[in-house]
Amino acid sequence: MEPLLIAGRLDALRAGLGSTHAEQWRRLHEQCDWYRGQTPPAEHPTASITYLGPAAANLALAYRLTGQRGYLDEAWRWISTAVSYPHWGKAKLPDHDLDAGWLLHGLSLAYSWLRDDLPPERAEALRDKLILQGRRLHDFAVETEGSWWSSSYWQNHNWICYTGLATAGYALDRPEWARRAKANMADVLDLMPADGSDSEGVVYWRYGVPWLAAYVDLLQHVEGDDWWHRGSFLRNTFDWRLHQCAPGFEENVDHGDCHDRRSGHSVALYYKLASAYRCGEAQWLARTVARRHFWREAYASGVKPGVMPEAYYELLWYDPGVPALDPAATKPTTAFFPDLGQVTARTSWADDATYVSFKAAPGGGHGAWEAAERFRRDRGWETLNAGHHHPDAGSFVLVSHGAFLAVDEGYSNRKRAGDHNLVLVDGQGWAGEGRYHVYKELPYERQPRMRDVHTGDGWVHATAESALMFDPSLGVRRVDRTLVVTPAGRLVLLDLLAAEEPREWTFLLHSDWPATIGADGRIALRSGPAQGWLTRLAPDDAVLSELDTPIEANPTASTPSLRMTKTLRTLRISTPRTTRAHFLSAIEPTSALDPAPPRAVAVDCASGYGVDFGDEAVYLAPVSRRIAAPGVEADATAVLISGGRTVRL
Repeated sequence: MEPLLIAGRLDALRAGLGSTHAEQWRRLHEQCDWYRGQTPPAEHPTASITYLGPAAANLALAYRLTGQRGYLDEAWRWISTAVSYPHWGKAKLPDHDLDAGWLLHGLSLAYSWLRDDLPPERAEALRDKLILQGRRLHDFAVETEGSWWSSSYWQNHNWICYTGLATAGYALDRPEWARRAKANMADVLDLMPADGSDSEGVVYWRYGVPWLAAYVDLLQHVEGDDWWHRGSFLRNTFDWRLHQCAPGFEENVDHGDCHDRRSGHSVALYYKLASAYRCGEAQWLARTVARRHFWREAYASGVKPGVMPEAYYELLWYDPGVPALDPAATKPTTAFFPDLGQVTARTSWADDATYVSFKAAPGGGHGAWEAAERFRRDRGWETLNAGHHHPDAGSFVLVSHGAFLAVDEGYSNRKRAGDHNLVLVDGQGWAGEGRYHVYKELPYERQPRMRDVHTGDGWVHATAESALMFDPSLGVRRVDRTLVVTPAGRLVLLDLLAAEEPREWTFLLHSDWPATIGADGRIALRSGPAQGWLTRLAPDDAVLSELDTPIEANPTASTPSLRMTKTLRTLRISTPRTTRAHFLSAIEPTSALDPAPPRAVAVDCASGYGVDFGDEAVYLAPVSRRIAAPGVEADATAVLISGGRTVRL
């Protein structure tokens, strides 16, 4: 069989090393030079060994491009280490999970590229090890069909392990492995959200989605099948990722299990999506990250192996024929992703813009929740492993002037609604929380949702419903949050709350740094260059308190000793016990260096709720759909006024 991915391309790639692909070639050589100075462990460590796969692939590709003997010798040093381990993976599912998938992919590519240049005994040793590990992974996938990653179509473990199996199947001429991987990936691409969203969050998007691209690319090269347009996920997923960028593009909004806010970029994947869909914005973001943020991503990211070992795919996937397009010139500043129930807004694409993300959806998103129920009913399979999706329906994140003002918890093993910007009932969060997979075994009808979504005219308006997520014994009948972002970047939040019996309702707001509470009750959220005025407009009898919320997590069972810790600074605003309550709040972002004074005041409405900022006003009636206020009468969910223009919803 011809060498995978590079057959018929070697001469063109070599010709571009000093011109069109010079930047990518420099990155590949730098990574190979880094390997030269490292010593892979002689014995399998307790920690993950995923990095051995891309090490073999990077060095093998460098050798095929240049013929330099040093790359071949160095490749064998890393390959022989992996071959010497009796098993791939130690702490969790040895031979049957991520370590095995990563190594099968990288070492199978290396075998395909080097087998004719390795001494026969080395080539045979590598082949025998790949056959052994491929058989182990394949047999596990067959035996566990209907459970864990073998049938977890929306989960990165599935994509990684099946791509590794497919690569080995092609490299070793094991068609049964390739067929099984192909059948699985057909289901994956058919089932993934058409809007391109990923319920696991940005960090697992950058960790997992490159494997979908790797598989589709491999399939096209080997079998000639073009799956880039199978389903709509891959075509639309860059747009989703783009709208998860915090202003400045270095950091990302951290809904879901995110190790940190600097683990979201894959230059290689951006290149491939740019090439596959002629997407100039993906080309632009790849270039921007590569030239402005690459080394910060490489060294500050908590995700491993990380962006540096993707150098071989950067070179293979870069298409110089795609012109870069700045999204500021082509993309709207608001977006809605219905499967994940996520709306995003930014005042501009500038580095100091204000940015808001607001979301509500069932575990895994609407499509996964529905499909998983069908698999459970029709086949008895458990296909939804949404352990990276948090209990966060109705939560929001706020960024302004280069800093985060309202934050998510990031990675968590014991997920709680109370670690998000949500409302608690009698101090309690969601039913079944406090565990890793908070959606597991929940009744099908436990579905939060987003409704009344409007993104346009510079506004974002949406209402999140989450009452069904609370313990039935609490008798919760309504937990509806309406969030509005104005063209100027101000936020209005209206929480409508109801229960069968009197309950204490607690509004939570988390930040990185402690808030400052003034004598007049105004609250300043401060973080470096940014500040946000939080104005409590209702109720008048709520009690304000502050506390620290510690978060601790182990982000990978492959490395049990790894611990991540952080502390959220939490504001709590609690009502007396009552059957019905509402919170009306406004947040006005500004510069901390030259803060503008807060302007939000409540409007006395005969029907509905109103907030006036002087030059903007927001009137809401998400349930009654009747607004009656001085100068405003409408049968509407919302009346939004800015710059002399009125929007009625």
